Amino acid sequence: MNPVVIIPTFISAKRRRNEVKGIVSNYDHMTNINEEGNLDRCLSSLEGKEGVGLIMVMVAADRSIDLEAVKKVRDITKRHPDLNIIVIGPSELSIVRERMEELSIEQVTQQICLRGYGAIRNLSLIISGAMGFDAVVFLDENEIVDDPEFMRKALYGLGKLTKQGIPILAKTGYYINDQGSYFSKWEDKWYNRFWQQGKAFNAWIGAAMNGPRLSRSNHVCGGCLAIHKEAFKRLAFDPWIPRGEDLDYMLDLRMYGSDIWFDNKWQLRKLPPPSRHEGTRFRQDIFRWLYEYNKLEYSHSLIDLQKVTAASLEPYPGPLLQRGLRRRIMITAFLRSLVRPDKKAYRRAAKEARGEATKYAQDNCVNYFEFQQVWPQIMDRMESDSALATALVQSALIDG
Repeated sequence: MNPVVIIPTFISAKRRRNEVKGIVSNYDHMTNINEEGNLDRCLSSLEGKEGVGLIMVMVAADRSIDLEAVKKVRDITKRHPDLNIIVIGPSELSIVRERMEELSIEQVTQQICLRGYGAIRNLSLIISGAMGFDAVVFLDENEIVDDPEFMRKALYGLGKLTKQGIPILAKTGYYINDQGSYFSKWEDKWYNRFWQQGKAFNAWIGAAMNGPRLSRSNHVCGGCLAIHKEAFKRLAFDPWIPRGEDLDYMLDLRMYGSDIWFDNKWQLRKLPPPSRHEGTRFRQDIFRWLYEYNKLEYSHSLIDLQKVTAASLEPYPGPLLQRGLRRRIMITAFLRSLVRPDKKAYRRAAKEARGEATKYAQDNCVNYFEFQQVWPQIMDRMESDSALATALVQSALIDG
């Protein structure tokens, strides 16, 4: 196979508020423009690994510093002359958009761009298809690849059929944390009584790790994710989900008759920086899960889709998508506001669960299905687009 490795990087301005306007542009971990960050460490870990071809680094930055951010990333990539790296920033996005205009592809600029987890992934898929790659392997910049056979394991089974004749078109591995464990660090505290996300995940992965090497997955590690072109040509990521676009992609695949498979032999180390704003992150989770709940409910009214229910997603993430979700979220936000750091953000999040987050979910849950109708046509028209591929490579050489 001919895979491309994709690594998004998120860079913030020198002075940045904890939150920015726009739900989808709040990211879990951003690197300040003046800080080193983790990209160099990630790229170093890929050096000498068999099967690593082109690496595509997607630069998402505050608009006030987007060109400065691209220069910072290019300077980092120059430290790794043995790696074949292309950096995708605003200039390359403009090239893609110009080509889309030439092909009369319109009204999808917000769904395919450098803002928001899902839209960034969609842009990378457009470019990957245009450059003729038949698989993508997503990594995160705060990860370390230790296994010399990482790429071989990433592609194991991809594009093949199971014994039952089911195609394996997408697969995920798992993360090892700084304690050397694949289990969540979730704590069984009284303030988590109504939000047992980590406990549910641990129940799922414990069973999956003791099962066959490849099994249907109820979880996705977005930084350890491989997708065959037959899947990404057919299905886009959801640009409206604030975070968790990786798990959402699994649910989307299931709705449209496919699936993601879990490979319990494929792993890497994930070492994110400490979260300084856990209340803000939980706020994003509120928007995420309320949106996901409404999206699944809406999908049940579409007769051409497979019905995905909370009961079919046991032990994870089903419990998080059951009725009474908003109430459980509000109670958890309030309880955590009593004892956890970032108290004000938790209180604000509890209020938003009643208002803005609920409205966002209701207003946007239909959007993905409308976008998804045109995605396969976009991919078909831009597949193996030599003009676009040449323009992107030339841009990288000039800017580099």
